[in-house]
Amino acid sequence: MFGAVIGDIAGSRFERFNYKGKDFDLFMARCHPTDDSGMTLAIAWALLMCDGNLEKLGETAVQCMRNIGYRYPHLGYGGHFRAWLRAQEPQPPYNSYGNGAAMRVSACGFAASSLEEALDMARRVTEVTHNHPEGLRGAAATTAVIWLARQGKSMDEIREHVCRNYYSLDKTLDEIRPDYHFDVSCQGSVPQAIEAFLEATDFEDAIRNAISLGGDSDTIAAITGGMAEAKFGVPEELRLRALPFLDAPFAAIIEAFEKRFGRPVPYNA
Repeated sequence: MFGAVIGDIAGSRFERFNYKGKDFDLFMARCHPTDDSGMTLAIAWALLMCDGNLEKLGETAVQCMRNIGYRYPHLGYGGHFRAWLRAQEPQPPYNSYGNGAAMRVSACGFAASSLEEALDMARRVTEVTHNHPEGLRGAAATTAVIWLARQGKSMDEIREHVCRNYYSLDKTLDEIRPDYHFDVSCQGSVPQAIEAFLEATDFEDAIRNAISLGGDSDTIAAITGGMAEAKFGVPEELRLRALPFLDAPFAAIIEAFEKRFGRPVPYNA
């Protein structure tokens, strides 16, 4: 889950100023956590609060997202989600297929005890806002990749699962990169984020792959970052460099989540 936050922070300065290369400083002073980090941590918080009671997960996710949205109103939320956060009462799902559905679910892949449970968690925390089939598919695909990576599945096995159940991954990063542009839909960014993970050699390489595509850089890197953490773990050096960008309440959620569910054990690629 922390991998998604690191990807978001590293990608934040490139969202509107894309750089289609991999030779950049991962962290600079103008990097910052965005709504991707805020909502990723909201879902992690909801999973902690539910303590295994999935019947309450949807409503708890609503409470946690709105709480963080209220406390951190300037993280760069999308228009529909911002209106949902500001409503006096939680509003019905608004049929979105935005990539916010995928960027926030990584904790589900780390907290679950089975793939079925992980997908159930992802559905429950997604359908409260992004109940369009493409939104649900993006969240499910992201969660499935994380779960499978945690189990030590090979990149080829993960690719085959995604192609069979979610997306056709028919282009390499080098083929995607030249013409790729800003796209906030799940169907226009989740397959690209998965490919960035599948072509990576380690955690940092995955983040660099994702950012190098351009487009919605922080969100693509957040989606990829959760997957890369599950496969490779997060290097201690990067943990220590990322933590100062986070306020104490955000860092506390990460600490509590990792204490409850553990840090991912890296597997060989």
